This record gives sequence, structure tokens and C-alpha cells, in this order.
Amino acid sequence: MNPLAVSILVVLIFVVLGASRRVALLGMMAGVLYLTQSQQVQVIGFNFFAMRFIELAGFIRVMSRREFSFARLNGIDRAMLWLYGFVTIVYLLRASDGQAYQIGSTMDALLCYFTFRGLIGDIEDYKWFLRAFLVLLVPFTVLVLMESITRHNPFLILGGSGEYGWLREGRLRCQGSFRHPSLLGTLGAAYFPLYLGLVFSKPERLRAFFGIACCLIIVWASNSGGPLSAAAMGVVGWLFWRIRTEMRKVRWAIVGFIALAAVLMKAPVWYLIARMGDITGGDGWHRAFLLEVSFNHLSQWWFAGIPIKETWDWFPYVLDSTGGADITNQFIAFAFTAGLGALVLFIVLLKRAFGSLGRALQSVRSGPEETGETEFLLWSLGVMLVVHIVNWFGITYWDQSYVIWFMQLAAVTGLSEACLKSPEVQLEETGLHQEDVVEVESVVET
Repeated sequence: MNPLAVSILVVLIFVVLGASRRVALLGMMAGVLYLTQSQQVQVIGFNFFAMRFIELAGFIRVMSRREFSFARLNGIDRAMLWLYGFVTIVYLLRASDGQAYQIGSTMDALLCYFTFRGLIGDIEDYKWFLRAFLVLLVPFTVLVLMESITRHNPFLILGGSGEYGWLREGRLRCQGSFRHPSLLGTLGAAYFPLYLGLVFSKPERLRAFFGIACCLIIVWASNSGGPLSAAAMGVVGWLFWRIRTEMRKVRWAIVGFIALAAVLMKAPVWYLIARMGDITGGDGWHRAFLLEVSFNHLSQWWFAGIPIKETWDWFPYVLDSTGGADITNQFIAFAFTAGLGALVLFIVLLKRAFGSLGRALQSVRSGPEETGETEFLLWSLGVMLVVHIVNWFGITYWDQSYVIWFMQLAAVTGLSEACLKSPEVQLEETGLHQEDVVEVESVVET
């Protein structure tokens, strides 16, 4: 680690450990934007990236302050534990190498997710974060614009990646503090629908437009088809707002469309991804062909996954870093790591996330108030989940980009839980009972 990166890391660790819960949340995300994965030290065979020090500090904080308790796990929390526990056990039993990497990935997932579960308390916490996050996002966007204009990455002073210099149609594919342009674009695509939701709050409208502008600039600067498609899906998701109570029909319509396309298309239905790539740019053919060869070799990986090196002959080309196929699909990545069981558990996790948001929205809509900020924010989280799913058909999350996903998943869990809590549960958590409240109210009236 260079001295500048160490200084930033130390400051952020102190912020995460000692600041208020809201500021600690902001400190975690500052590490995502302004520290790179190139900043690392090796400890007993494990690479400790800068972000790992921060997530470890965050987990120590929420546990020591009892901001999160494993005694009150909900369905999404348990799905996370089942997914990563299963993947790790199966991989360790199957694989002959890469055990340290898999253990590290699992610890990253669980430490990040449960740290954010403790830091994101309720709707107001998350609204505050979206406002405050602009303090980090605006200067980050300026630095990315500088990279696009000058073709020099300002994050090189922090160990950022600039050796690739990818160009597409004569325009640089910016990376910022990330290790791939598509991962930089993922940042913009993931927060884009959230700031669209903030537009409906009049006091926050100006900030929301700043957030939208930053997100779109980041997606544009990344010059990547996957994030562009994901951001476009964010717009589509918000277009469904007017029929938000008819989503069951929408889901069946999507299933019908896919079935009809499968019948009418000469190629397999997943080659729709290639068609989309022709519009947005990027290698859509590779992503579609990856699905085809994966299904063709189902017998090799369905039970417990497959070593990536054994996919060396699936494509006309291989990835130098792994000696096998370029696995640009998060669903396939889980399947190749631990078989169909891992893929099913990942889908269960997503299903529970959508289900929790659906119940929270139903609870909010059944209240006495008309459509308000809470419903807009919950809907934006649902659109955000769809954005990630679309993006996962073109990339897997690595370097520090995984933190973005676990932070947003924890927000789905925490905010849904807060909306579904009964008044009795909220009173119990504050140490009060209903008769105590009645007694206080009577005293006040007297």
C-alpha cells in the first residue's frame, strides 16, 4: 500500500469504528469509491485488500455496539447464510486449489451484508444516505470525467488500474477506482433507479437530479454495454409504476413473451442478449454463447460445479488469468462454483428479497396515507434489484463492486423489515409496552 492509500484507509477505519451509524455507513462507501483493490497486504495466505480492513472494522462495530443481532434473523438473512455456507462447503470438498480465495469471498459477502444490516436502520437512514452520498459521488464523477477527457486515470496515485487503456469506437472505457469499465458502470447503473425514486420528494428533487446526472455520466464514461442495458432497465422499471398493483400480470406477460420468443426464434432464446448487445454495444454474443455451452455441458457441473480450467475448450479463446472460459454471468458463476444447488439458493435469495419488498409495499399501501415517499423509495429498491439481475447476465461482481450489491441488498432487508414491523414490536425494541405509552399519554393530558 502506498502512503496516501494507507492514510485514507486509517481515516476511514476510525470513521467506521467511532462515528455515528449514518456517518459510518458513508465511510464504508467512501472506501468503495476512493480505495482500489490494488492496495493490499498478504496475511497467512490471504490477500487483505483495503476494503477488507474496512468491512472488518464495520462488522466489529455493529457487533460490539449491538446494532445487529444474529438472534433476530429474517428470511433474507437466513438465505444469505445458506447460500454462502453451501457454496463454501461444496467448493472446499470439491476443489484442490483456490480455497483461500473462496473463503475470502464468502467472508467478504457475510461481513459486508451483516455490517450494512446494522448500519441501515430505517427509511430515514437510507434517505439521509442518498443525500449525503452525493458528497462522495460528485467529486468521484468529476475524476471519472477527467479520465475520459485526458485518457489518464487519476486513481493511479492510489494504485488504480490504467494499464489496459480499453477503447471502443475510439472512445476510452473509463475504470475509475475499479478494475474493469463494466464494474465502474455498475456503480452508476445500480444507484440510478434510487435517485429516480428520490425525484418524487420535492425537498430532495435538486439533489436527486444531481444524483441522476452523476450516475448517467459514470455509465457513459464506462462505455460498457452491460451497465447501459441495466440503466435502461432502470427506466423501464419506473415506467411500470402506474401499473404497480398489477405486477402479477406483468410477470406472467414476461414469461409468455420468453416462451413465444423461444418458439419463434431460430436460435435459442438467450440469444436475445446478443441482439441487445448489438444495440447497446459490448460482446452480447459471448454472453449468449456462454449460456449455450453451459447448458450443453450441464452433466459436468450440475452436481458440485466445475473447475474453470476444464472449460478451456468451450470457446475459441480462453481467459489468461484462469486458463478457461470468461464467465461473464453471475448465475453461471454460482453454478460452476457449487452446482445447481448454489444456483437455486441464489434464486431463492432474490425471490425472498422481492417478496419482502412486495409485502412492505402492500403494508404501506394499506395505510391511511396516500402514495408517499416511502412507497417511492421501496419501489426504487425493487427496480434496483431488476437492474442488478440484468447486469448479472453480462458480468460477475469482483474487486470492490460486490460491496455495492451487499449494501443495497441490506437496504432492501432493513427497509422492508422496518415497514412491516407492528407498533408492538417497535415498542418492545425501545423497552416500552403499550400500557406504558397509555400511562405517559394520560400524564401529558393531565
